[in-house]
Amino acid sequence: MADESLNPKPAALPRPRENPGLKLALELGPILVFFFANLRGEWLVKHFPVLEKLGGPLFVATAFFMVATVISLVVSKIVVKHLPLMPFVSGAIVLVFGGLGIYLQNELFIKMKPTIINALFGVVLLGGLYFGKSLLGYVFNAAFRLDDEGWRKLTFRWGLFFLFLAVLNEVVWRNFSDDAWITFKVWGTMPITILFTMSQMPLIMKHSLEDEGEKESQP
Repeated sequence: MADESLNPKPAALPRPRENPGLKLALELGPILVFFFANLRGEWLVKHFPVLEKLGGPLFVATAFFMVATVISLVVSKIVVKHLPLMPFVSGAIVLVFGGLGIYLQNELFIKMKPTIINALFGVVLLGGLYFGKSLLGYVFNAAFRLDDEGWRKLTFRWGLFFLFLAVLNEVVWRNFSDDAWITFKVWGTMPITILFTMSQMPLIMKHSLEDEGEKESQP
C-alpha cells in the first residue's frame, strides 16, 4: 500500500468559497491599469510632471501596476480575509522586478517578469508532482474539490501551461514592439488562460467530490 503521507488530500481542508467575480476583478484590475497607463503614458506625464522622473510610458505604467497590485492584495486581505498564494507571489515579483526596472531604467526586468512568474509556477507545480504532492490543490481547493487523481492531472496540466506562457512571453517581447507586447499581455494572455481553464472543466467535473452539505441533503 502506498504511503498516503506522500500524497496529501488538499481537498479535505477546504476554505470558504470565494466570489469568482471579485477574484477576477482583483486579479485582472492591475493588468488593465498597466495597459491603460501605458496607452496614456504621455498624457499622464504631461498632466502630472512628477511622473516624468519615472522614465518613459512603460516605466510609468509599471509604477501604476505596482500600486494597483498592492491595492488589490490589500482589498483581498480585507474582504476575502486571506491573501491568495499565487497573486501574492506574483505581486512580490512585480514589486521587486518593477522596482529594479524603474530604478535602473532597464525594461528587461519588466519584460521578463511574466516569464519568471510563469516559469516559477510551472517548475513548482511539476516539481511538487515529482515528490508526490499535488500542490495545485492547496491553491484552488476553495473553488472546487477533487479526488487525488483529479488534482494530479490538473496540477500536471497547469504546470505545463505555465511553462508555455513563459516561453510565449519570451517570444512576444523579443520579437515585437513594446505596445504589441503589452497589448498581447493584456488581451492575449488572459483569453488564452480563460480558454485553457474552460478546457479543463471536463476533467474537473469527472473528478469532483460532493460537498458535505450536498451529501447530507440526499435521501
